[in-house]
Amino acid sequence: MNEKLEGVYEEYNRYIYHLCLKLTRNNVEAEDLMQEVWVKVVRYEDSVAEVEHIKAWLTTITMNTFRDRYRKKVRRSKYMMNQPETLDVPILDLVPNNEISTEEKIEKDIVTKLVQDKMEQLDAIYRKTLWYFYIDQYSLAEISTIMKVSIGTVKSRLFRAKARLKEMLMSDTAIVESVLPA
Repeated sequence: MNEKLEGVYEEYNRYIYHLCLKLTRNNVEAEDLMQEVWVKVVRYEDSVAEVEHIKAWLTTITMNTFRDRYRKKVRRSKYMMNQPETLDVPILDLVPNNEISTEEKIEKDIVTKLVQDKMEQLDAIYRKTLWYFYIDQYSLAEISTIMKVSIGTVKSRLFRAKARLKEMLMSDTAIVESVLPA
């Protein structure tokens, strides 16, 4: 392993582990995922010297590796089932359809629009904080830097914004009746 790669490992190993742990929520899975990520990094060690933003590059590799593992696990669990000896239905009828139905898409779009409308009614400071965290997916540290406040302030704003948004949504009887099941 070259010195550049060793330096990258030393600097970002903990970051990658914590990202893997956040994604998997399991120590063993996080370690497996992290190992897979570093195997890919070593495989493309010639590219490391050309990368401008190492942390972003490593994050992308980690996210893509996690997604690949997740998809593989979902595929395996869907199709690895105990098949009876004789089937009365064609095997293709057992393959699930991953597309969401039109009704589900319409319902999701309606709920998204309702939440966005209510978000627009929030104070700008809370709206921005929610936007940065959930839409732009910035970390708390990044939001604190952008908004020039402490991380604790960002956390409390997120808490208050979510509470206020929930309160606004729940107080609107039309939304409650149309979205929540009876």
